[in-house]
Amino acid sequence: MNLLQTIDAWDKAFVAWLNAHHTTWLDSVMVLVSQTNVWIPLYAFLLWLLWRVKKQKTLFFVVGITLIILLTDQITSTFMKPYFGRLRPCHFEGWQTPLHLPDGCGGKFGFASSHAANTFGLAMFWWLWMKKFYRMAWLLFVWAGVISFSRVYLAAHYPTDVLVGALIGIFFAWIVFKFPEKVLKV
Repeated sequence: MNLLQTIDAWDKAFVAWLNAHHTTWLDSVMVLVSQTNVWIPLYAFLLWLLWRVKKQKTLFFVVGITLIILLTDQITSTFMKPYFGRLRPCHFEGWQTPLHLPDGCGGKFGFASSHAANTFGLAMFWWLWMKKFYRMAWLLFVWAGVISFSRVYLAAHYPTDVLVGALIGIFFAWIVFKFPEKVLKV
């Protein structure tokens, strides 16, 4: 068995194990955590906090986050998912027992996770901007991790889908953060 087959087998085994250990109360929590609109109050709070600390640079931050989300979402959803064609766990027909799907199944392909790319991109960009002002900025990585875990729990993604998505988000956040400094000499 080569490395990719080993990773695929581990991914499937982990999703099957996690899915077999679901609980009704956690199903509801993970469905809620996975929804984007639930986090709007957090986003509003973060913008308010940013405005308090860096008033004149808030617009740049909003433009940066918009660019990160645009890049990560387009790369994962428009390019990677159709290119790699890796079925989401909920679309894979080789399970010995049917998966428990508290949130339905979603699109056909799942590599790489847009949820992970977007949330880790936001967490990284926020951390790069605010780590000097708020020691708690690292908590956004925990938030992104919980959202990413919810995607595996709900059988919408494999662990490697969210890991690669997280790395994509972190990479593009760093690029967008460093671009003005390196290219525009801001």
